[in-house]
Amino acid sequence: MLATLLELMPLVLFATICGVLMLGYPVALSLAGTALIFAGLGFALTHLGVPVPFEAGYLSAMPNRLYGIMTNQTLLAVPLFVLMGVLLEKSRVAETLLDAMALAFGSLRGGLGIAVVLVGMLLAASTGIVGATVVTMGLLSLPTMLKRGYSASLATGTICATGTLGQIIPPSIALVLLGDVLSNAYQQAQLAMGVWSPRTLSVGDLFIGALVPGVLLVAAYIVYVILTAWLRPSVAPPVDRQALMEELGHSGSLWPLLLKGLLPPVLLIVAVLGSILGGFATPTEASAVGAAGAFLLALTNRRLNLRMLREVVHSTAQVTSMVFLILIGAALFSLVFRAFGGEELVIELFEALPGGVVGATLVVMLVIFLLGFILDFIEITFVVVPIVGPVLLAMGLDPIWLGIMIAVNLQTSFLTPPFGFALFYLRGVTPESVPTSAIYRGVLPFILIQLGMLGALALFPGLATWLPGVL
Repeated sequence: MLATLLELMPLVLFATICGVLMLGYPVALSLAGTALIFAGLGFALTHLGVPVPFEAGYLSAMPNRLYGIMTNQTLLAVPLFVLMGVLLEKSRVAETLLDAMALAFGSLRGGLGIAVVLVGMLLAASTGIVGATVVTMGLLSLPTMLKRGYSASLATGTICATGTLGQIIPPSIALVLLGDVLSNAYQQAQLAMGVWSPRTLSVGDLFIGALVPGVLLVAAYIVYVILTAWLRPSVAPPVDRQALMEELGHSGSLWPLLLKGLLPPVLLIVAVLGSILGGFATPTEASAVGAAGAFLLALTNRRLNLRMLREVVHSTAQVTSMVFLILIGAALFSLVFRAFGGEELVIELFEALPGGVVGATLVVMLVIFLLGFILDFIEITFVVVPIVGPVLLAMGLDPIWLGIMIAVNLQTSFLTPPFGFALFYLRGVTPESVPTSAIYRGVLPFILIQLGMLGALALFPGLATWLPGVL
């Protein structure tokens, strides 16, 4: 019994980490603290002569890991993309854009829903931050949709689903972090297979691979809103454009407002993604272009002042510090996990699964989906992916396809009741008159759409790999 428990120590470590995180302790401290406790346990058992599979030499790699994290060029994109997103949020670009799209589509059945989806897509491509998009859309669009007769479930479901597009549509913070982790896992897998000149995976590859699935998700959302509006007109009625213009405080022609609302974010998206797709810049360099562009937009909107700049810098530093602290904690956890023989244990478990690589992939996707209920995408990216990534990639999976599958999977878990993070973000800004059950009902069709996208990616991997191969 004791021997079996010692052999399964890596799984005990993983389960303990999940339990500590569920108790609400800070993520970085939970990862590092739990890993250190288990490392101390491993040292103690070894010195007592207990036959525990613990290789203390792995921990000597921690200084190199820290140095690698702090000098990682790819991770420089994180603070710059966060800065870009916070600047756009504070400069009210989203407010002008939503007003313009609502006036353009509001007179159609389901028009406000279509406007929310399109604005959410543009915000996702501009900011890449799920929480900011959901909260911003909830504050700006939900009151108008409810006032104009939209059902609470359709309105909240649409806002939640479009908010999570920041998880998959580039330039996404999630894809930046996932790309860096998968790049290391891909090289590790190739070295394990005896490939001494390993191919590389870049964040730009994931950005390009996410474009087609992201656009298809947006199209599916719009089709769902249109079908719902036509089949059930009472839940998504058309809006009188003139009355809406008066309510929003706009007068005159619609075109100047559309131009003012659409042009800035579209130009910013073209500058960021265009520079990556055209081969003119790496994602890190493009993030600097995006941050500079967002700064100019804030200046032209006359929203930028010293107080706002202080808030933007503070928020950026806070998010960036959190990400890097979690990354350091995850690096320590990874080393302790490997010191207990966790890598070999995972390989043995995957090889024992029926169905080979298909069975292993299904199990990993299910585990990630379930962990998405209780853990944020950052913890899953830094804790789970380094464990399973090298094993799955060594079994022959395409790294771009695997990255997009994980991203869409995490996006789906963000929506799933009762613990989906997007649901909590929206609940925090939703009027008390809207019950939580309405939010849960509203997201269910969008969860089915995203599960359908996962199925489509599984059956047609070219949806993720075709465009990177062409470019």
